[in-house]
Amino acid sequence: MIYKASWDKSVKIITIGVTILFLAILSMPLVKKDENLVGQFFLGAMIILTYVGVYLFRPVNYKLTSDKLIVHRPFSDVSIDRSLIESVSLLEKGALKFTIRTFGVGGLFGNYGRFYNTHFGKMIWYATRMDRAVLVKTIDGKKIVVTPDDANGFVSQFERDHSLIQ
Repeated sequence: MIYKASWDKSVKIITIGVTILFLAILSMPLVKKDENLVGQFFLGAMIILTYVGVYLFRPVNYKLTSDKLIVHRPFSDVSIDRSLIESVSLLEKGALKFTIRTFGVGGLFGNYGRFYNTHFGKMIWYATRMDRAVLVKTIDGKKIVVTPDDANGFVSQFERDHSLIQ
């Protein structure tokens, strides 16, 4: 089954704000004529590459199949074998408070990459909202956070399918 990954208010605000900021920076050469064309080109190229790169790796939705959890992204999906998943559980609101982003994206099209929290330790996030977080623990100790719109249904389906397999 496919689970949508819609944006929460903070992701919407950050995405709109960064988009406006990037467009303003890109339009500056049109307003102010500057002789440094090489610098303007490289700045524009960096902004466009950053924006496109972040867009291509954002989580779009999550799919639970009989043998995999798949995080769909425009560029490359992330696939986790269900046989490697130890547990799936809902996180209470505020459980991810005071989490530090160690290498990832914090708001532009979602929150994804590597994060750290004193309670959970190192985590990999494929999140688009903070109010419906699900923690996926693998048998090798990895902790992955996903945020399907129907978090309860996601966990229920995983547990139901898991009990049928065993």
